[in-house]
Amino acid sequence: MNPRLLQVILGPVVSEKSTAAGETSTHVFRVRPDATKQEIQQAVEKIFEVKVQSVRTLNMAGKMKRFGGRLGRRNHWKKAYVSLAAGEKIELGEGDQV
Repeated sequence: MNPRLLQVILGPVVSEKSTAAGETSTHVFRVRPDATKQEIQQAVEKIFEVKVQSVRTLNMAGKMKRFGGRLGRRNHWKKAYVSLAAGEKIELGEGDQV
């Protein structure tokens, strides 16, 4: 297995929208900004041992924030919507489905 595949997925994105999408077998992950759709698909299939139907990606702009009296920006990041094949599930944690 390609060692880069273990570094592609940084973690799940937990929000109201991603929780609702999880009920339709679509899961949302934070991924490396330089990751391709093919790498994301291969990583999810190898790590979670499921069959991926499709991958959609978005580049998220970092928010402007104030740090003390100065303006700064959070880092840009990328998220991926991963749709699983029918009958497939991803379980993270102690029996919780994500």
